[in-house]
Amino acid sequence: MIIATFNVNSVRTRLHILERWLDEVRPDMLFMQETKTQDESFPESFFTQRNYRCYYHGEKMYNGVALIVKGVIEDEYVHVTFGFNDGEYDTRVLTFRYRDMIILNTYVPQGKDMNSPDFQTKKEFLSRVRDVIEREMSSCFMWLGDINVAPEAIDVTHPENKKKHVCFCEEIRRVYADTKRGLTDLHRKFNPDSAVYTFYDYRVPDAVERNIGWRIDHMLASERLSERVKSCEADTYVRTWPRPSDHVPLRCEIVV
Repeated sequence: MIIATFNVNSVRTRLHILERWLDEVRPDMLFMQETKTQDESFPESFFTQRNYRCYYHGEKMYNGVALIVKGVIEDEYVHVTFGFNDGEYDTRVLTFRYRDMIILNTYVPQGKDMNSPDFQTKKEFLSRVRDVIEREMSSCFMWLGDINVAPEAIDVTHPENKKKHVCFCEEIRRVYADTKRGLTDLHRKFNPDSAVYTFYDYRVPDAVERNIGWRIDHMLASERLSERVKSCEADTYVRTWPRPSDHVPLRCEIVV
């Protein structure tokens, strides 16, 4: 089973990217973030024509999470909810349950600036995620998505210049480390020393070719699930295609 996460930065704008990538990779499940479309405008027929079922919740121009699932995955065993249990952050959080597997898909707030109220919102969001992890840790659990944290110096170009950035400052890395405690970083498990990134800023010329980016999209798994994962890699080449997202897909292969 191939599971992937991708911040598409507007799902309707990236259909040409998704068409090409889906044909190449054929994932069983794709979790998306930043779909930037209201539910009535979600391009469901594009995916159903490719034998995917769709689950989505979004808003115009901002946020939005979605999941597409291959038809071979039995619908009667699939349960999808949005938001935390009280509905808060409901266009940033999707929880998928299938048989013994639970996957939490999040679009974590970026935080803007360390002095901004949005930075506090980001930390509170991660605290909410920690509550979910503690509750589900003993299951076959995965947390994935655009998490907006580069955990280590290897995860960002020129880390010496990013010490006060909301995605790399010491405080947010400490909060993130506590949040993910007990989970395995799947990309690091299979690529322990590689400086591979998942986000390349549009404002940086030839960012992919120069390898100037951030690793802020992640797939993290509980012990029970990580034992079944055979690989994890970022499809960096997708960022070089015409009119791409500023993020790239990250995918892992799991033995079912």
